[in-house]
Amino acid sequence: MKMNWKETGKDLMYDFFGALLQALGTWCFIEPCRIAPGGVSGIALLINFITGFPVGVMTFVLNVPLLISAWLLLNRKMAVKTIQTVVIMTIVLDFVVTPLFPQYIGDRLISSAFGGILVGVGMALIFMRNSTTGGGDIIAKLLQRRFPYMHTGYALMLIDMVVIGLSILVFRGLEAALYGLISMVCTTQTIDVLLYGMNKGTLVMIHSPKNREIADEIMARMDRGTTFFKSMGGFSRQEGETLMCVVDRKQFYLVKAIIDAHDEHAFVVVMETKEAYGEGFLNDPRKRRTEGP
Repeated sequence: MKMNWKETGKDLMYDFFGALLQALGTWCFIEPCRIAPGGVSGIALLINFITGFPVGVMTFVLNVPLLISAWLLLNRKMAVKTIQTVVIMTIVLDFVVTPLFPQYIGDRLISSAFGGILVGVGMALIFMRNSTTGGGDIIAKLLQRRFPYMHTGYALMLIDMVVIGLSILVFRGLEAALYGLISMVCTTQTIDVLLYGMNKGTLVMIHSPKNREIADEIMARMDRGTTFFKSMGGFSRQEGETLMCVVDRKQFYLVKAIIDAHDEHAFVVVMETKEAYGEGFLNDPRKRRTEGP
């Protein structure tokens, strides 16, 4: 298969800058703070505290059996990209950031938060190129293969909780676990914002004989579009229409008031959307791609 050098170059660039930000967060803030915010890197930090072995090398060593398992049992293309990412992360952390950058020795809360944010930005850059940082991601997929009904998120949370629990024993204090949780939350929230955006919306689905009137008022008062779907009641077998609209979260209260004014017995389903873009919402990534830099 012919190699796409342009895409390979992008992968390497995202891996490098992602690894650099992760390394800065880990070395400059998290490591001196004496916390282990989950994952294989958290285990590497615990081993580093006990033995003094470099964090990057330990992360790579711990990932080796996981990468072999991923190669044998999971997606080989994913395994190859992850190996590339893990090697770059190891080199950048132990041979670039550690010897060249100072550590922040100050407030542990600041260290936990800033370290978590930097790690989150770095991981998001890596995820944008469909790669992973190994470790917990692979363990979660292997657990899901063994237990198909286990959600990936639950598997990752279980792994992180075990590591944070071990940090209490290694660092001999509950504070290490609490600051580790803060750092982990900062990381996950940063990843969510960068990957899914900040344009979260509220999806409202309404089933009512007054759907037309409700839609007209939503469009007139709120300047939001609406969509109708043909639907059928599972019990009554009666055909009808389901109204759907997406609004800003701050506007949901008004939507609810409009629905109640027309039909207080309407059947309403409300869901949070990860991101809403397009007409009526900001930061449309499709528009940015067509307009160019």
